[in-house]
Amino acid sequence: MPRTSRAGDMTPLPDLAHDQARGGAARERRPVYVDLLPPCNAGCPAGENIQAWLAHARGGDYEAAWRALTADNPLPAICGRVCYHPCESVCNRIQLDSAVSIHGVERFLGDLALERGWRFDPPPAPTGRRVLVVGAGPSGLSAAYHLARLGHQVVIYDAGDEPGGMMRYGIPAYRLPRAVLAAEIARIEALGVVIETGHPVVDLAADRRGGRFDAVFVAVGAHLSKRVDIPAREAGRIVDAVSLLRSVAAGERPAIGRRVAVYGGGNTAMDAARVAKRLGAEEALIVYRRTRAQMPAHAEEADDAEREGVKINWLRTIQAFDGPELTVEVMELDADGRPAPTGRTETLAADTVVLALGQRADTAFLRGVPGVEFGADGTVLVSASFMTGSPGLFAGGDMVPAERTVTVGIGHGRKAARHIHAYLTGGVAATPDKHPLASFDLLHPWYFGDADRRVQAERDPVTRTADFTEVVGGLDETAARFEAGRCLSCGNCFECDGCLGACPEDAVIKLGPGNRYRFDYDRCTGCGTCFAQCPVHAIDLIPEAHS
Repeated sequence: MPRTSRAGDMTPLPDLAHDQARGGAARERRPVYVDLLPPCNAGCPAGENIQAWLAHARGGDYEAAWRALTADNPLPAICGRVCYHPCESVCNRIQLDSAVSIHGVERFLGDLALERGWRFDPPPAPTGRRVLVVGAGPSGLSAAYHLARLGHQVVIYDAGDEPGGMMRYGIPAYRLPRAVLAAEIARIEALGVVIETGHPVVDLAADRRGGRFDAVFVAVGAHLSKRVDIPAREAGRIVDAVSLLRSVAAGERPAIGRRVAVYGGGNTAMDAARVAKRLGAEEALIVYRRTRAQMPAHAEEADDAEREGVKINWLRTIQAFDGPELTVEVMELDADGRPAPTGRTETLAADTVVLALGQRADTAFLRGVPGVEFGADGTVLVSASFMTGSPGLFAGGDMVPAERTVTVGIGHGRKAARHIHAYLTGGVAATPDKHPLASFDLLHPWYFGDADRRVQAERDPVTRTADFTEVVGGLDETAARFEAGRCLSCGNCFECDGCLGACPEDAVIKLGPGNRYRFDYDRCTGCGTCFAQCPVHAIDLIPEAHS
């Protein structure tokens, strides 16, 4: 007689006649350990294995974390300050509360390394190959670092008085202290990289021959400002943003008057306006022809500028400058969302106008090199290997079509170094296949509790414009380790022992700290309990292959 459920029994009996067996002598599926690609790793332009170094930091092994980080990026203290952290915008933790402060932990590790004097491992035996890098900005320094670690002799030629490129001359000290920049560059030099400053390249072929270089990587920053003609009584009162930032970085205090107007809507415009306040301008305003939603500047840059008293005039263009009066035309968006003139004008007060309408790299020294091709915007065209049409000549950073950020430049240098190494050794720079992405829907969020993000301290906006002292502070050890612990370890086992404790057949074998687990398939019935318990989808179920 078949059994039936008693009245009030909430647990239905299994349908043994039609239900699919979840275990038994004939296993239909088996669990396997997998490693998926965390979204943060996928979103990092520098190619960092973020999940891996966060795991070391979570365990308190900070030097191991720093070494895992710098395997890809030699400038963590810099990037922890100036990177716009696209990794955080795709962090799965956002679905629970807020993104992990990846840049905060990166800065902590970078600063700790400088404090404790950690050094890169010495390079292997020299290969006898010489590489010239043109430009000591983030892309050039990254390429030099990775090439040196492969045993190649690297020399950098840079036109500036000091190395760093736009990191030194374009990013103000209140965002990137010069001592931090100098210390991280010095650590790269300690690998044997030679940096010759005050050495502009005019004839690349001659420099390559004279130095007996086997390959060249050009990574000149976008130091040339784009200009626009503005009718003005005194042209001297119109300056470009890059020149202003460069002069301030060199220690000068240019006279700009009490009221400064910045024309543009990018990150450089925001920096120029904030610098103007620190130079003593009582009023600093930005004129931009589009809306806030359309500005190229990162939102946090505009927010910081406004907190410091910078006024932003959206949907405005400059028509004429007759200091101290600035005539602007009011714009409005057309049906396609593009700004269109209205004919209405306004008058603003300004003693100086700063042009921040974009920059371009100086590629004149490449114009005569056979095989090098250029895009319509003047950028250098390269293949997937970052090589130009001239054999052995590679390019990256601001010189090629890409977003112009420090982290993107660092990523270009790392990738180009791999291809330059292959070119020098006659090999092929194989790109490993990427694992599938560990999306939030694959995770089991019930495992993770609420944990509020730790916030970095900031100086008061009212008083911080009095000098160029760093505005944002770093995380202390407690906060940094807490943030590392907020990482969900998406798609990667972090040895929580969930599978070990859940397995009813004792088929999960723990291999010791750092070695994860293995399955004993002689015991495993394929019930899938381990899969259901894994919070990060480090276990998958695959069909059993029956012979």
